Amino acid sequence: MARFLTKHLLFLLLTLLVVSLLVFTLNEFTPGAVARKILGAYATQEQVDHLTKQMGLDRPVLVRYVDYVRAAATGDLGYSTRFKLPVKDVLFKHLANTALLAAIAFACIVPLSMLLGITAGMREASRLDRAILMFSTVVASIPEFALGVFLASVFVVWLGWLPGTATLMAGGGWSVASQFVLPVAVIVLFDAGYVVSMIRASMVEVMQRPYIRTAVLKGMPFRRVIVRHALRNAMLTPITVIMLQINYLVAGVVVVETVFAYPGFGRMMLEATLFKDIALIEAGALVAVFLAVLTNILGDLAYIVLDPRIRV
Repeated sequence: MARFLTKHLLFLLLTLLVVSLLVFTLNEFTPGAVARKILGAYATQEQVDHLTKQMGLDRPVLVRYVDYVRAAATGDLGYSTRFKLPVKDVLFKHLANTALLAAIAFACIVPLSMLLGITAGMREASRLDRAILMFSTVVASIPEFALGVFLASVFVVWLGWLPGTATLMAGGGWSVASQFVLPVAVIVLFDAGYVVSMIRASMVEVMQRPYIRTAVLKGMPFRRVIVRHALRNAMLTPITVIMLQINYLVAGVVVVETVFAYPGFGRMMLEATLFKDIALIEAGALVAVFLAVLTNILGDLAYIVLDPRIRV
């Protein structure tokens, strides 16, 4: 286990270094000077030259990259020109907001997907199986923005039961808790559809294995067959898919956060891109890659826990 963790942590560090170098150099070699991108198209040449000297942008790229890595290692990620704050303050604030949204959504997605997927897989080709499979296919096929607009049209415009934005500020007669309902509903419906399909497919495959038929023919109660023999083996493949959803819930919900004006990580990255906030883009890219690799490691660890053969 120690060797496994050491190997993956070294891979994580190497990946972060490669990505940081790629993002740093891409910002350097895309059309336009870095200082011009920061100040905007209407800045004078004198202002651009002054910022270039002030930030040391006239030095070689490799030297500046080494300085950037050294500063990032100490927690100095630069200054955000979009939010007029240090990057780490902006980043942690929006990450905390997205983490809260992701935690609520994840707590709904996992039990709902397992319940529907296992129920459908236990009774393949039944009416219940067909209904669950159709439901999961439909909700997974609808784009997030379309699902968000549809739910907002029904529950905000037509019924008036919920607020149309999730700014995390109480006002207009709506509590902060009520603002989470629609964003969480969109994420859960969109994401659970895919996870349900994966769990169902794995459950159907396991239910056709010889050891399941043998346990049933020996007279073992069906519930015991499912809990002791089928469930653990059926979750081997879906557990990786479930763990990968963490990365989506943090870095991939930019559409949902934009539709409902949620001040999260995805919306922050969108604004940083539109306003050419280079320091924030670089830091956000590192965070997104870190989460992607970390969820892969967690998925591998969960796989080891479920399958004793891998430990050997």
